[in-house]
Amino acid sequence: MGLIKEREIEIPVIDFGELDGENRSKTMSLLDHACDKWGFFMIDNHGIDKELMEKVKKMINSHYEEHLKEKFYQSEMVKALNEGKTSDADWESNFFICHKPTSNISEIPNISEELSKMMDEYVTQLHKFAERLSKLMCENLGLDQEEIMNAFSGSQGPAFGTKVAKYPECPRPELMRGLREHTDAGGIILLLQDEQVPGLEFLKDGKWVPIPPSKNNTIFVNLGDQVEILSNGKYKSVVHRVMTMKHGSRLSIATFYNPAGDAVISPAPKLLYPSGYRFQDYLKIYSTTKFGDKGSRFETMKKIENGDSS
Repeated sequence: MGLIKEREIEIPVIDFGELDGENRSKTMSLLDHACDKWGFFMIDNHGIDKELMEKVKKMINSHYEEHLKEKFYQSEMVKALNEGKTSDADWESNFFICHKPTSNISEIPNISEELSKMMDEYVTQLHKFAERLSKLMCENLGLDQEEIMNAFSGSQGPAFGTKVAKYPECPRPELMRGLREHTDAGGIILLLQDEQVPGLEFLKDGKWVPIPPSKNNTIFVNLGDQVEILSNGKYKSVVHRVMTMKHGSRLSIATFYNPAGDAVISPAPKLLYPSGYRFQDYLKIYSTTKFGDKGSRFETMKKIENGDSS
């Protein structure tokens, strides 16, 4: 457990190796703080095979060099930039792999059987990790452990997919963004990123925080809009962007643990305050429970509000 220092801004680092020992409560507290006050953090000792992660990165870099790089640099956007013209496009070369509920990996042009197999292995481990992280977040929120998993499931289970992106060297970085400012629409985003080339930035307290390249295959996590809604605003999605670099091509393998398309999302009922009651009704309960826990009063009011007066 510790902090990475980058330009005087310390990004939370959660050591999952501490979750099974005497430091569990301290680690859970740090995770809650990271979700509550930051919306992004790094995870070390996540249990995903680091050798496999290395192979995935290496093979995706090779795939880009062999099949995508030339096409990217021949695009109209690149030609326009070379003439000093900017556009609303993003300076990235990407493709999206759907894993669940159904996989589309066999339909992606030029994907080798070996890369397909490696991605399947990696994503299987990552999906288990995403579920574990979601359970820990629910525990910190005071919810049933499977609240996020159940909310995301829909009729066929959650959506799980990976955006594979390269942010190529850019001759005029001052004129183009790699990826424009945005929050992520979905749930929990798990990023395996470049170990040398920077570029990712998150907005924190009105300032852009540069996210350092991931050493030793740590996973960078950020929260999407649906987690903010489910947590009733306690855990927030955060605006982020990718800057272009004149030297170095940045790799980004971002896997999204998202709600299914037909999942119905709303704030977890346990996190909602009672509403729509008459104050005199609240005072009746308050008069006999003034010195008790206010939480139980709120729960009683919620039951009355829902027509359950038992």
